[in-house]
Amino acid sequence: MVGQVILTVLTPQRNNNMAYQNDFTLPEEIVEQIAANGMDYLPELIRTMINTAMQIERQRYLKAGLYERNEERQGHANGYKDKTVRTRVGEITFAVPQVREGGFYPEALEKGLRSERALTLTLAEMYIQGVSTRKVAAILERMCGSSVTSSTVSQAARELDEKLEQWRNSPLGEIVYLYLDARYEKVRQDGQIRDAAVLVAVGVDLSGHRKVLGVSISLGEQEVHWRTLLESLLNRGLRGVKLVISDDHSGLKAARQAVLGGIPWQRCQFHLQQNAQAYVPRKDMQSEVAGDIRDIFNAPNRSKAEEYLKTAVGKYQKTASKLANWMENNIPEGLTVFSFPAAHRRLIRTTNGLERLNREIKRRTRVVSIFPNEAACLRLVSAILMETSDEWEGGKIYLNLEAGSSLFN
Repeated sequence: MVGQVILTVLTPQRNNNMAYQNDFTLPEEIVEQIAANGMDYLPELIRTMINTAMQIERQRYLKAGLYERNEERQGHANGYKDKTVRTRVGEITFAVPQVREGGFYPEALEKGLRSERALTLTLAEMYIQGVSTRKVAAILERMCGSSVTSSTVSQAARELDEKLEQWRNSPLGEIVYLYLDARYEKVRQDGQIRDAAVLVAVGVDLSGHRKVLGVSISLGEQEVHWRTLLESLLNRGLRGVKLVISDDHSGLKAARQAVLGGIPWQRCQFHLQQNAQAYVPRKDMQSEVAGDIRDIFNAPNRSKAEEYLKTAVGKYQKTASKLANWMENNIPEGLTVFSFPAAHRRLIRTTNGLERLNREIKRRTRVVSIFPNEAACLRLVSAILMETSDEWEGGKIYLNLEAGSSLFN
């Protein structure tokens, strides 16, 4: 006999500071079906797990367990309402818990589906506009499970865009570290395929968690595009930034100086290493130069780093004068990190974390290849970033800010 699977969830703390548990049992017959049918039983498993999660959400919302009476209770359960959702494993009908007084809708049903919907809508737009390939049509049929029309796509896009727009304009607060970077996606405009810049801002808040602060898409990475994004962050309440970490994009640099000019800037050390190679006159010198720059960045303090830099500049003055001059003028921009807690430096000296996020975006957008318009690109990227930010904020701490408490108080 196959054993039972127990899902244990801690509900919000009550007045006596004791968390109470709700144990939900996955029915034994479902466990047996999983053992017998494997992946073929995935839709039923998803249905059961999401239904269970939604029940837990309703109990949290009501502040009461099943049939429980207490002073904190705020509302009454009112049965369930069926809702069919199209997923990659086919259509699944969920039992959505209702609350008699209204105002409740479970996040469990929405989380993880935004990017799926955004991708489906993008492919549908391509299909309807006549720019899809047979591959896209096949993907669309598999994901949607039925044919689509321009009216259904427009309606679905409008509903999703409203939620994503609300997220992109949500209030911000105190952010300690601000990371900025850009990447590109191919977008159709007036019958031409152009590169649209995807600007992304990520921050670390006072709890030490990362969160996606903003995203903007435009055909170009000029200063005005970056300035618009940075100004929008300030208008939404961004404050308290102690350090900006980014590469040396010309448009970004000008916008940063104009909008965030009084905030220290850390130039990404990883990109500095890459930029240096353009000034190395011989290939057999590349590893030596990389090692010297690495020693500068790994110095125990700013004073030692500047000492190592001076030595390296002198070393290459005769054999690679352009490299020496470049190092003298650019490497100091990567040393700002020495003014911050040593425990933080590894994670604030580069934009590598944001680069990894950009690679994840690319992995998801690769299915589309060429977006039918800017709106479709913004929709999918926003959905991916919104889900990522939710995971970050509910996950483990990225940086322990207690290590630099004197700096942030």
